[in-house]
Amino acid sequence: MSLPAILQEIENGQLRQDIPQFRTGDTIRVHAKIVEGTKERVQIFEGVVIKKSKKDGHANATFTVRKVSYNVGVERTFLLHSTRIEKIEVVRQGHVRRSRLFYLRPLRGKAARIKTKVFGGQDSTNSAPEEIVPVEEPNLDPKKAEAEESGASS
Repeated sequence: MSLPAILQEIENGQLRQDIPQFRTGDTIRVHAKIVEGTKERVQIFEGVVIKKSKKDGHANATFTVRKVSYNVGVERTFLLHSTRIEKIEVVRQGHVRRSRLFYLRPLRGKAARIKTKVFGGQDSTNSAPEEIVPVEEPNLDPKKAEAEESGASS
């Protein structure tokens, strides 16, 4: 085996399989492990994906998430296959036409909003189906209704 093939095999063993599909423009929630002294805790970082590297199948693939916290824009870059990431949740799927959303940096408030994808005429946030409850139909036979009324009155 050649050296690149050996390196590729080692790298494939390091890749995580539990990562959901997400794209630039999606709002995601990243559960990252933070080490403070001897303690370790999970910190949730929720925001819009403004950049995703094109190296999805590689161990060094990255993505950048941006959020606004107390009127200050905060961006954080994560390694996609890092062991420091506990899990990634896709909160909302966005519809954008760019792969890099750096134009969002100077925008504030409603100007920085991203359109959400709509599937089948429903908003993606209303994903839970409504429960169907059968309705009992009233008896429409007039002869039986009269017999029940006369029997109930005596």
